Amino acid sequence: MTDMSAYVIFTREGAIRDESAMEIYSRLNRESPPDPKLTPLVVYGALEALEGDAPDGVVILRFPTVEDARAWYNSPAYQAAVAYRKKGADYRAFIVEGL
Repeated sequence: MTDMSAYVIFTREGAIRDESAMEIYSRLNRESPPDPKLTPLVVYGALEALEGDAPDGVVILRFPTVEDARAWYNSPAYQAAVAYRKKGADYRAFIVEGL
């Protein structure tokens, strides 16, 4: 059985409340060494709600496996940035397996 791709999905659930925290979060992510297993698919693109309320923003990242996605999320580099994202806005984050 082959591993399925895994997707880390972030939905921003409301407006940014601390711009400076979000700027630090973005800077830390840009300055971190790129993860060769991470493929960004959606980063705050145009959004149209078809059912229910639309989130304020969406990010979708693809990884080869759930283990790779979890390793990236739990990495020291990403965890150093997470506190700023949480201070800057309310998000939901989850991993989902896919094709």
